[in-house]
Amino acid sequence: MKILVINGHKYYWYSTGKLNGTLFEEIVTTLSQDHEVKSTVVEMGYSCEEEIEKYIWADAIIYQNPINWYSVPWILKKYYDEIFLKDIFFDSAQKYGEGGLFRGKKYMYSLTCGARESDFSESGKFFDMRDVDDMYIAQHKMHQYCGMEKIQTFCLYNATGRVDIEREINRLRFHLRKYFK
Repeated sequence: MKILVINGHKYYWYSTGKLNGTLFEEIVTTLSQDHEVKSTVVEMGYSCEEEIEKYIWADAIIYQNPINWYSVPWILKKYYDEIFLKDIFFDSAQKYGEGGLFRGKKYMYSLTCGARESDFSESGKFFDMRDVDDMYIAQHKMHQYCGMEKIQTFCLYNATGRVDIEREINRLRFHLRKYFK
């Protein structure tokens, strides 16, 4: 399988991206053992034409990024706006949302989140039993609009707390092996 891995983290003095970078490198390393892998670190700059070629080349795209204000970091949104172009990713279909030109391709989000998993899964907590995919509905619909199929999201919760990095890396490896055989 041909896989494109994108690091969508935006550096801030209070959020340097070390954890995000560790997970990004783990995805690249793990999948490179059995698959062809290309990668992009959005913050390091990119050529729109080269990125479009990578999407055309790839069978699957994996985004590694933190959740910022219940969405993707602004730098990743800018990347989408520059890369996901009409007549390349989608066309004007007669029925809205059925003009995706990337049918047969898959995508996955690997996320870091400051909230605890229980903040999502327990009634009465902040997210009131909604999961990260509910929060990321706009990103999922954007990919669906382009014809792509979702692979189950991976989320590292409580990223701003104490993280057992070995445990989380093992969880990530298990997730990747489950969906990228």
